[in-house]
Amino acid sequence: MVKTKEKNELLEWVKAIGIAILFSWGIRLFILTPIVVDGASMMPTFEDGDMVVVNKIGPRLTEYKRFDVIVFEAKEDTNYIKRIIGIPGDHIAYQNDELFINNKRYEEPYLEEYKKELKDNDTLTTDFSLEKFLDEKVVPDGYFFVMGDNRLYSKDSRDPSIGFVSKDKILGTAKMVFWPFDNLGIINDKGISKSIK
Repeated sequence: MVKTKEKNELLEWVKAIGIAILFSWGIRLFILTPIVVDGASMMPTFEDGDMVVVNKIGPRLTEYKRFDVIVFEAKEDTNYIKRIIGIPGDHIAYQNDELFINNKRYEEPYLEEYKKELKDNDTLTTDFSLEKFLDEKVVPDGYFFVMGDNRLYSKDSRDPSIGFVSKDKILGTAKMVFWPFDNLGIINDKGISKSIK
């Protein structure tokens, strides 16, 4: 009698652990996944080595928005993390280090830290337009124009080898830095809110 009870208890534990493993695997595969930032292209928002949580399901239920930080497949086995600057139908241009979308000027608060470090006439983002880099007037349907926050050292949509990013290649939006704890924070269109420290 005692052996049967122990057997049943062990079986219940094995089932519970199996369900927990399947559940966590499912969450990681379909809902949230951690990634490690590799490189300096998104500084100062992300440091090299930051661990970020990527929301894989949220954007599939809604739409990707301008200034969302996304992770996308740039080429086989290589993912990039960048910020959406242009959504379908947008005309993008930079003049005197200022962003213009459809001829309207937009603030980029996530760049302020770097802009403060610039010398007199230096610019963080050189002047350009979509026509200059990608020979298009507007961002095509189903695609996005993305840039790294570290504009001087980012390989992004300005490079024809990357160009516009197809919605099909996007893995999800980066929502939170969880490691190292010094950088712990929620990602938003201003950078990272570190109020959760």
